Amino acid sequence: MTQITPKPYWYLRHGETDWNARGLAQGRTDIPLNETGIAQAVRAGEALAPLFLNGKRPFDRIVSSPLKRALVTAQYAQDTIHDRTGIKIPLEINAGLIEVCFGLYEGAPMDEWFKSWIEEGRHLENGESFTDLSVRAISTINAELDKHGTPLFVAHGALFRGIRAGMGLPANVRLPNAVALKASPTVSGWSVETT
Repeated sequence: MTQITPKPYWYLRHGETDWNARGLAQGRTDIPLNETGIAQAVRAGEALAPLFLNGKRPFDRIVSSPLKRALVTAQYAQDTIHDRTGIKIPLEINAGLIEVCFGLYEGAPMDEWFKSWIEEGRHLENGESFTDLSVRAISTINAELDKHGTPLFVAHGALFRGIRAGMGLPANVRLPNAVALKASPTVSGWSVETT
């Protein structure tokens, strides 16, 4: 499998949705943020804004999944950074960041099928394999890293598992909603830190 290009980037999973709160697999189902998710998106922007003080520029652009839970999270974070700093970070959509298609498992509780999908390559009827997701995610991230500047990706939990696989890290690690991460290449691999 291709690896993530060793360049720094930021990653923000979308805020909470009602399906997140109920432990249901969303996949491509376009579930909106709930009130908690909106508050989380604002807090993410508030956590990121101080990083822009004193002329610093931790990231130059925001690249979002087209699904509304990610895009709205990106917009709230963008607006909050702008409100706090006066800096308007460009925001674009990249369809390659869309969440995995879970097929018939969309809306199902996240239980053992999910673990076996990642760890054993379990096929999901009408869905995307973990290998296919990882290849797509890595290709999308690398294409963005080939561009000028440092991106903040706003996307999804399963997608980030595919990215982790491309960084040589354990894949099945749950990412909290709306907590920004900084991924940096190191001599021995990757460092992933929360803000």
